[in-house]
Amino acid sequence: MVRQVRAVRTRQALIQAAAEAFAHDGYARASLPAISRRAGVSAGALHFHFPSKDALAGEIESAAARTVDEMAERFRSTGGSALGMLVAAIRQLVVAFAADPVVRAGFALSGDPTRDGGAVVVDSWHGWVREMAGQAQDAGELTDGVSPECVAMAVVAATVGFEVLGSRDPDWLSNERMLEFWTSLLPRLAAAPGRTVEAAASRPPVAAG
Repeated sequence: MVRQVRAVRTRQALIQAAAEAFAHDGYARASLPAISRRAGVSAGALHFHFPSKDALAGEIESAAARTVDEMAERFRSTGGSALGMLVAAIRQLVVAFAADPVVRAGFALSGDPTRDGGAVVVDSWHGWVREMAGQAQDAGELTDGVSPECVAMAVVAATVGFEVLGSRDPDWLSNERMLEFWTSLLPRLAAAPGRTVEAAASRPPVAAG
């Protein structure tokens, strides 16, 4: 039992250390020896849990995708304005960027040109954003001439961009920057931007499951 607990802790320490390395240095520059040192474990322990750097990156992407999926599902279950839910979810995702290196690294790995893996996290996020934007269109929340795919493209591009910028300067992930960005963007997307911003700003964070 003690051995199992130790193995779980070692695995989690490796995931956290690799996430921090991937988010800060990128996939290509992050080395397995550096990750094992950061985690405080031996190279042998790292290879016992993860046979390659790609396997470690895949585990981080999967964990980040699960976090995004669970967050999206919790927001979906709260009901209300689809566009308001979307903006509130983005706010919570930005909090996750700042607080959780696994989420931050998952998005970074999805967009890393040096890695052959698929864009697991970005694809998951894009699908949910497009779904919410489609619901917003059906409810008459989008301004004329704005399609759900246009909204999804803008939101996903901004999300990935903020992750990249925030990994270098945490100020990009501040509430002030987010409020400024969405206040300028929403009037071009929403039929009633004032109500959407107000509803999203008043919506409390959804507790993690």
